[in-house]
This record gives sequence, structure tokens and C-alpha cells, in this order.
Amino acid sequence: MNNTDEIINIALKEDIGNGDITTEATISRDSMGFAKIIAKSDLILSGILVAGRVFEILDPETVFTPQKSDGEPCRAGETLASLSGRIQILLTGERTALNFLQHLSGIATATKHLVEMTSQYGIKILDTRKTTPGLRILEKDAVRHGGGTNHRMGLYDHFLIKNNHITAAGSLSKAVAAAKRNMIKGQKIEVEARDMDEVKEAIASGADIIMLDNMEPEQVKTAVTVIGGAANTEISGNMTEEKIVRYLDSGVDFISVGALTHSAKAADIHMLIKMN
Repeated sequence: MNNTDEIINIALKEDIGNGDITTEATISRDSMGFAKIIAKSDLILSGILVAGRVFEILDPETVFTPQKSDGEPCRAGETLASLSGRIQILLTGERTALNFLQHLSGIATATKHLVEMTSQYGIKILDTRKTTPGLRILEKDAVRHGGGTNHRMGLYDHFLIKNNHITAAGSLSKAVAAAKRNMIKGQKIEVEARDMDEVKEAIASGADIIMLDNMEPEQVKTAVTVIGGAANTEISGNMTEEKIVRYLDSGVDFISVGALTHSAKAADIHMLIKMN
């Protein structure tokens, strides 16, 4: 069983419990039919294979045929997938499959919007660890389907020295030095800088990426000039579309947006069932 199957099984158990009492009472076990999953709004698709796997786990004989691929733009009214099998299975899996599809497509759609805003300025949109517990792997896939870039997957694959680390370690330089002693080949060291003194200390310490946290646009421009390519630059701090516009000409490499995964609006998608 892979991680996605584990996530799906938890979701199915949460929804079905001891049984889908409405479907089991009203639909005979041998009733067969087919269904279409249809976009009700324009979107960037994400999670179509996850949705299909929901029905396959419930009944391997269910036939799920994607009509669109993850990362593909879809117009309202377009069919995203067709499926056929036992009506009981289609009904029981409907909500769980749509929950994944709507949530993940919402993330991909929001990401694509920001990527289109920033790409011409050479800025990449990053996600964060502000993800729904248990769904991180799927949500970060959705960000990539929208054209965004994954930041670190967790605490294990990328050093990110933030203000509390700096305070506890004694200084930014001490924290970076300690990270360097413990890093393995290929890992990056990123450090959060709150003012120009910390920016200069981060450069001197040899950080790979400097996160300019909660700085105003003019401060960011100054910091980028001071850094002068010695490290990549990232800005963060409750970044919204309205705020991002103010930083488009700042010269930074990355903008990290927690809202992509914790606040994206679900895409509007539904499923229509027909009997054989």
C-alpha cells in the first residue's frame, strides 16, 4: 500500500464507517450504471488519479477513465472523467472522490493564477509546510500541477533557520555554522533575515537562500542589491495576490505563499450518475 492509498483509506473509513446505510437500503447490489465527473467552473485539474483510486479501492471492477490530466486547464462544463460499475460503489465513493478533486484542483488553480502573475518577472511561487495534516504529499503535488515549486517537504530535507532557531542558537552565524556541520551533500541552508544586519550576517555565514521576512518592497529591493547574487532570495509573510503585486519588480527569486495550501478555494466539480 502506498501513501496515497493510506490517505484514501482513512478518508473512506471516516465517511463510510459501518456502511453507507442510505445507498445500501435504496439501491440493489447488482444495479449497474455509469457516471461522469464534470467541471462546473474553469480550473486547473489536480487529483484525477486520486479520485479514480477511490473507486478502485472500493471495487477493483469499477472502470474509471480520466478524460483530462492533472495540470491541464479545464473549462466549465467539460467532462473530467467517466466511470462505470456498480451503482452502490459509485454513490458510496462519490463524496470522497469529489472532496479530493475539489480541494486539490482548488490549490492547483490558485497556484496557476499566481504563477502567471510572477513568471514574467523571473519569480517562482513556492508552497510551505502550512498544509492539511495528512494531505501534504497530495497538496504539494497540486501546487506542482499549477506550475508552482515545492519548498521543503518537511523538517528533514532542507535547513530553514528561523528567528526562534537564531535566538536559541545564540546568533544567526552560529546557527548556520551548526547546520553546515550536520548537513549532507545536496542539502541547502536557508536563513530568515528580519533586517539588513541579519541580511549581511547571512551573506557572511554562507547561507544558500535568504528569506526576507515581512519586509516592505523598498527594503526587499535594498536587500537584493546588497546580496548581489551571493544567495538566492525569498520573501514571505502572509503573501496575498494584492501584496505580491507590490513585490513583482523587487528582484527576488522566490515568493512563498502559505495560503496556497491552507486557504485555497475549492474548485466546483460534480458527478452525475445514470443507470444502464
